[in-house]
Amino acid sequence: MRTDIPGSAGNHATERLVLTVPERGDLTELYRLYANPQVWRDDPIARHTTREQTATMLDHWRAAWLRDGLGVWVARPAEPAAQGQLVGIGGCFVRHGVAWNLGFRLSPAFWGQGYAQEIIRAAVDAARETRPDLPLTAYLLEGNTRSQRTTERAGLRLAWRGPDAGNPDPHAVRLLYADQDLSPALVKTLTDD
Repeated sequence: MRTDIPGSAGNHATERLVLTVPERGDLTELYRLYANPQVWRDDPIARHTTREQTATMLDHWRAAWLRDGLGVWVARPAEPAAQGQLVGIGGCFVRHGVAWNLGFRLSPAFWGQGYAQEIIRAAVDAARETRPDLPLTAYLLEGNTRSQRTTERAGLRLAWRGPDAGNPDPHAVRLLYADQDLSPALVKTLTDD
């Protein structure tokens, strides 16, 4: 089994973005993104309060690349004048061995410019090429309309709505979107944690 991802094996480019496999050198910027209260206004309990939380997440992302051949990318502008700036993150990983889970998180300076859709399109294409047998899914908290619109534009539709397992807010509602019909057993597997 490989213990490290070759430098360019997972890197990808879109029309406006360079998407790269997360590296340790990205930790400071990723922590700033994940600690930003504005980024997490729709899901405040997911906000990071320590660099260690972000480092653990980064390790999980890299493990997903090794395990699944695809994972979450770090997104930066392709335009030379803006290179180096963190636009955000996005991509997908295999959840519970049964479905791709799509996700994205952008720095507020890049909201509303179509970057999330660009990242998700690249992730959908890569997932379908890597493991076309798996459905594409996305998890959102109800009320996160910005993410809902992006997910729906990507062709996913609401497959399940219910309590957000593990959320200390008893009123939190989790939405599961999918690109196809999901069996009740698959929905249970995907929503019981």
